[in-house]
Amino acid sequence: MADTQNTNVQEQDIHQLLKVKREKLANLQQAGKDPFQITKYDVTHHSTDIKNNFEELEGKTVRIAGRVMSKRVMGKASFCNVQDLPGNIQVYVARDSIGEESYADFKKYDVGDIVGIEGEVFKTKTGEISVHASQVILLSKSLQILPEKFHGLTNTDIRYRQRYTDLIMNQDVKDTFVKRSKIISAIRRYLDGQGFLEVETPMLVSNAGGAAARPFETHYNALDEDVKLRISLELYLKRLIVGGMERVFEIGRVFRNEGLDTRHNPEFTLMELYQAYTDYYGMMDLTENMFRYVAQEVCGTTVIPYAEETIDLGKPFERLTMVDAVKKYAGVDFDQIPDTAAAKKLADEKGVHYEERHAKGDILNLFFEEFVEEHLIQPVFIMDHPVEISPLTKRKPDKPDYVERFELFIYGREMCNAYSELNDPIDQRERFKAQEAALAAGDEEANTTDEDFMNALEIGMPPTGGIGYGIDRLVMLLTNSPAIRDVLLFPTMKSLDADKKSAKSENSTSTAAPEKEEVIDFSKVKVEPLFEEFVDFDTFSKSDFRAVKVKACEAVKKSKKLLQFTLDDGTGTDRTILSGIHAYYEPEELVGKTLIAITNLPPRAMMGIESCGMLLSAIHEEEGEEKLHLLMVDNHIPAGAKLY
Repeated sequence: MADTQNTNVQEQDIHQLLKVKREKLANLQQAGKDPFQITKYDVTHHSTDIKNNFEELEGKTVRIAGRVMSKRVMGKASFCNVQDLPGNIQVYVARDSIGEESYADFKKYDVGDIVGIEGEVFKTKTGEISVHASQVILLSKSLQILPEKFHGLTNTDIRYRQRYTDLIMNQDVKDTFVKRSKIISAIRRYLDGQGFLEVETPMLVSNAGGAAARPFETHYNALDEDVKLRISLELYLKRLIVGGMERVFEIGRVFRNEGLDTRHNPEFTLMELYQAYTDYYGMMDLTENMFRYVAQEVCGTTVIPYAEETIDLGKPFERLTMVDAVKKYAGVDFDQIPDTAAAKKLADEKGVHYEERHAKGDILNLFFEEFVEEHLIQPVFIMDHPVEISPLTKRKPDKPDYVERFELFIYGREMCNAYSELNDPIDQRERFKAQEAALAAGDEEANTTDEDFMNALEIGMPPTGGIGYGIDRLVMLLTNSPAIRDVLLFPTMKSLDADKKSAKSENSTSTAAPEKEEVIDFSKVKVEPLFEEFVDFDTFSKSDFRAVKVKACEAVKKSKKLLQFTLDDGTGTDRTILSGIHAYYEPEELVGKTLIAITNLPPRAMMGIESCGMLLSAIHEEEGEEKLHLLMVDNHIPAGAKLY
C-alpha cells in the first residue's frame, strides 16, 4: 500500500512539474521572449575546445551552446553546467554581468533547457575551467523532465526506445556513436587509399541472394510485383566486377527476417568489397591491415580491451583450417570421416544436433560451432569451409569438397566472411540447384537461382576475392560494447501496445483517465486436469522457488525453440537457464522482467550449454493450440526472494 501511495504522489509531482514548465513557456511567449522564434546561434567553441586550450583562451570571449544539466542559484550569482556534443562545462552567471532582467529570466530556466552562452573563459578559485557569462539566451524550452529527476535512465528498454534521452544522460553512449562514425570514416579512407570505388546497389530486389538468410517480403504497388529486401550486397557488386570495375565496395543496410539477440538485429550495416585478380589470401591480407588501421586511427592503439579480454590486433592473425580447428578443440579429424553416414553417427555420439538433410560438410560446420567458436578469442582466420555451406565460393583445386573461404573470428564471434569468388557459371548453376533442393527440403535460408547473375557470370568474371564485414560487430569490438543494440542508434524493438502508447501520451500532458479493466474470454480455454496423486509437504518443500531478474536473453544458435536466459538470482553470480519458449516470446521483450524459477535442480546440458534450473510457465489449450505464458511478477520483488 505504501509503495502505491508513493507512486501516486510521485506521478502527481511529475504532472505538476510538467504543468509549471508549460506555464513558464506561456509567460515567455506573452513577454515576447518565445525561444522557439530563434532560428540560429553562432557557436565559436565546444566545451572540450575550451578545456583543452585554456591557456590560449583564458580571458577571451567565447560563444557556446548546449543543454542545462544542472543549476545552482545563489542570490546575485549562480552556476550551471552546460552539456554539448563532446562534453560539458561550468558557466558562472552573475546578475551584474548579464543584467537584472536577464538574470531574473535565467533563474526560471529549467534543467533540460537549451541555452546559448557568451562570456569570458576563466578558472574558479577551486581550479575549475569555466565561462563567465556576459549573455545568456534561451534557445529552446524543454517541456519534459530528464530521467534522472526521479529514477535515472538505467532501464535498457527505455534507453533503446528513447535513444535521444539516452544520449543526453549517458556521455559514454554518445562517445560510442561518435566513435562509430569515425570507424566508418576510417574504413572509407583505408579503402580509398587501396583504390576501391564506393558504389550503391538496390535494396528492393526480386531475388534476395548472396547469404543464407530469410528475407523480408513486400509489394511494389507501381509494378504490381512482390519484391524482397536485400539480405546481402554480393550479387550486384559481382556484376560490377564483370563490368570491369575492378575494386568496388558498398556500406549499406541489409535486412534478414530472423531473431534478435545480443549479436543480431534484423536490419544491420554490412560492408562488402570485391577485388578482381586476387583470391582469399589477398582478402586476408587486406582484412588484417584494415582492422589494424581502423583501430589505430579511432582508438589510438591496436591493443583493444573487450569484456574481460585484451584483443591484440597488432600481432599477425592466426590462420587455421576448419578441419584443423575441429581437430584441435574437439579431437575429431574430419579428414578421416569417410561419408555423411559416418559423420551423422559421430554427431550422435557427441550429442551434436543435426537435421536429416545435412551432409558431411554441414556436420563439420556444426562441430565447429559446438566445440570451437568459444575458444577463438584472439584474431584467427578459419579457412577452407565445406562446399555444402558455401554456394558462391570457388572450390579448392586439390580438395574439391572444400572451398577457398575464410571467416575472421575474434572473441568467439564471426567478424567477416570472405571467398575466392566462384566465377565458373556451370559450377555456379549446379550450386544454385543444390540450394533450391535444400529450400524444397525445408531450409528457409537457402538461395534460389538468380538468372541475371548467371548471365553476368557467363559473360565472364575474372578471378576475384570478396569479403563481407558486419560493421556493427566491429563497432562493438572497438567500443567494448556487449550487445549489438548498444551500437545501433535505433535498434529494432517490438512495438508497444497501442493502448499503452495512448495512455502514456495522455499521462505526459494531463491526468490519465481510469483504465478499463480488460475483459478476457476464457470460454475456449482448456486446461489439464488436476493431478489426483498427492505430494507430501516434505518433498514439495525441497523445491527452491526464487524470483529471478532477466539480465540478458538471446536465441540459442541452431535451435528454433530455445532461449538462453542470463539471470540475477540474488547470489551475485549469474545463472543460466535455457527454456524452449521461443515460439511464444522474442528475447528482447523479456529483458528486465522478474520471473519465477526453480533454482536447485541439477544442471542439464542442452545444445552444449549447462542449464541450471527451470523457469515456470502456465500452459493451456485454446482451440486446439497450446498457449504458454511465463510467470512474471512485480518488479518490486528483489532477485533471490524465496517463494513459500
